[in-house]
Amino acid sequence: MKTGQRQKATTNSTKARVSGFALCALLLAYSVPAEAQQPKKVPRIGYLTGGFAAAGSPRTDAFRQGLRELGYVEGKNVVIEYRYAEGKLDRLPALAAELVRLNVQVIVTGGGGGATRSAKEATKAIPIVMAQDRDPVGNGFVASLAQPGGNVTGLSSLTAGLSGKRLELLKEILPKLSRAAVLGTSTAITNQQYLELEPAARAFGVDLQYLEVVGSKDIETAFRAAAKGRAQGVLVLTGPVINSQRKQIADLAARNRLPVIFPFPVYVEAGGLMSYSANNVDLYQRAAIYVDKILKGAKPANLPVEQPTKFDLVINLKTAKALGLKIPAQLLMEADRVIE
Repeated sequence: MKTGQRQKATTNSTKARVSGFALCALLLAYSVPAEAQQPKKVPRIGYLTGGFAAAGSPRTDAFRQGLRELGYVEGKNVVIEYRYAEGKLDRLPALAAELVRLNVQVIVTGGGGGATRSAKEATKAIPIVMAQDRDPVGNGFVASLAQPGGNVTGLSSLTAGLSGKRLELLKEILPKLSRAAVLGTSTAITNQQYLELEPAARAFGVDLQYLEVVGSKDIETAFRAAAKGRAQGVLVLTGPVINSQRKQIADLAARNRLPVIFPFPVYVEAGGLMSYSANNVDLYQRAAIYVDKILKGAKPANLPVEQPTKFDLVINLKTAKALGLKIPAQLLMEADRVIE
């Protein structure tokens, strides 16, 4: 082959290689943006509660707000599947199973232990975040608060010393308080609350009269016993029957003219005198932090269960006036809500 022909062939070969490289570069240039434009998988969160959609809206709103503060916008970069049992707790297992079938990335449970238990029984793989639970260890949801050890973590609504604080508040309203009745049901959590009361009662010089409430009929009997025992005030502990009969308890307290402090604001809204409890709205907002950590790869077993940091004091001033009680001005200033 002549020199000119060889040079021409070499030139043509070089041009072919350049064209090939250019084509590859062009294809790569087109492929990279195409891959970048592929939609990311939007995380799906399950939200399970035994309560009602309307009644739970402040808590639900708090959870959504917590997500928004972390950059999650519902319907845009996160989907929430809501399941409400509407007070029919026997529906919770089926609703939990439905969320598992939807293959949600995490299940948030609220409204007490029923939702968490149903979710835990439905899956051992999907992470579960308790927005609130009074006794996660006693209920068997976690091995310990510091090391949950399974697929459940979140927040506890019970903190040590809460019962003692309620007695202290009752003593502020009744400075001469020397005898108080205590309504409770013998469960692990009630027993724990009562054990916390005893040292506080000794410190304040108050004798306690424990009254067992197993059924709704026991509530009226308990108030008669409190009056007969000359109780000057009453503390109500949490329990399934007691929690479901708050209107009856508030009415009997008024009829017997007994000041009562309750574990939840709903009692005060039903006509009770006063309540002191963990701020549940804050707990639901903090539940979003757990969801964020789990979506970013954290394991529930390694996320310690946290306790309340904010508390609510609610006073029904109308009830106080009906009982002839003058609420100290300082206590009214400290109250988070006053019902008039």
